[in-house]
Amino acid sequence: MSIITLIIKREFIAKVRNKSFIVMTFLSPLLFVAIASFVAYLSSMKAETKRIAVHDESGMFVKEFTSQNKKNDEYKYLDLSLIDLKFLRDSITNESYEGLLHIPKASNSKDFESKIQFISNSSPSISFIENVQDIIANKLTKNNLEAANLDTLAIKNAQSRVNISLTKASGEESVKGLNEIKIGIGGAFGYLIMMFIIIYGNMVMRSVIEEKTSRIVEIIISSVKPFQLMMGKIIGTSLAGLLQFLIWAIIGMSLMFAASVFFGVNVGSTARVSPEMMQTAQQEMTGTAQMYIKELWNLPIASILIGFVIYFIGGYFLYSSFYAAIGAAVDNQTDSQQFLLPIIMPLMLSVYVGFFTVINDPHGTVAVVFSMIPLTSPIVMLMRIPFGVPLWQIAISVTLLFGSFFGVVWFAAKIYRIGILMYGKKPTWSEMYKWLKY
Repeated sequence: MSIITLIIKREFIAKVRNKSFIVMTFLSPLLFVAIASFVAYLSSMKAETKRIAVHDESGMFVKEFTSQNKKNDEYKYLDLSLIDLKFLRDSITNESYEGLLHIPKASNSKDFESKIQFISNSSPSISFIENVQDIIANKLTKNNLEAANLDTLAIKNAQSRVNISLTKASGEESVKGLNEIKIGIGGAFGYLIMMFIIIYGNMVMRSVIEEKTSRIVEIIISSVKPFQLMMGKIIGTSLAGLLQFLIWAIIGMSLMFAASVFFGVNVGSTARVSPEMMQTAQQEMTGTAQMYIKELWNLPIASILIGFVIYFIGGYFLYSSFYAAIGAAVDNQTDSQQFLLPIIMPLMLSVYVGFFTVINDPHGTVAVVFSMIPLTSPIVMLMRIPFGVPLWQIAISVTLLFGSFFGVVWFAAKIYRIGILMYGKKPTWSEMYKWLKY
């Protein structure tokens, strides 16, 4: 057995036997489901009803607002037009009401457009103000149409509402929001890669720093080359991470299969639903869930999972080389902070590029370019894969990623072999650059 294999085995066993690793491997999916359920529960809870005082001196709008009480439980409009305005202002100051809507008298509808006030101690939400503006605008529009002797009922009946149904070229009906689902799945995998590059990269760095500060590394490198030690740590930790992801994938696929069985969805390439059945399903919540689950199964799941493994390995190897070099150059984690920002910035950039460009134009120039750049491709390309990416683009991206990894490893190994035995001095960027020439 080669020396590097022994190091890989040692690092792998040390990681997977760690109690926190075992607990988090099986507890994380349950925590994710629990957090999602808790957020859903919180979003379903009814907020406390906010009382809004309405002082309508014109008498034109108060009924429009009080009629909203039957439609909306979040706000309750109270007709207080007969109460003195100064007293109502004092009530707002004393927080007896959430706010006061003051509608003064006006000679024409144009005056209402600029003289209405909402008085409150705190700034109201944009949606609330827009809703109030819509109620007033609709009433004014109706009055203007009546003043012009136009039939408001005929105009209302003439208005149309369009609901466009989505159909694939094969004739199957699709669901709305599929692009959002795709970017959500790709973003989730990309975000996982980013988080675990940071987590496991820091793990490699801490391991190097611990061995360096305890002087164990001086004994190890007497029989092991620094490059072999660095690669053994990187590969051993990556194998532990892949094992953890594999367990999570099995648990996730099991939950997805259970959901498919619960909603009665046939999965696989032979699963087909007739247009009549799809039309009926759109009218029922269960049917809608069936369509969304069916679309999830129609995604390139194999490509996503294989791409995830490949880009996880490539991205992890690339960034872990930086982490290992930093760990060798410093004496403690505090000194490492100045070197970590340039490493984390490309990861953050790739997340923002993915969410702000891929969802709108997954095959555009910006998305394609950043899915080729090695420092950003592990995240951006994973966000593009659910939309369907040509194989040649994936091949170029993977080639550049692993090619960059070998180049970075060569430079990182130079820093590693010098820095691993350097003590008592905080390194600088210029000094690390000099180490590359040794």
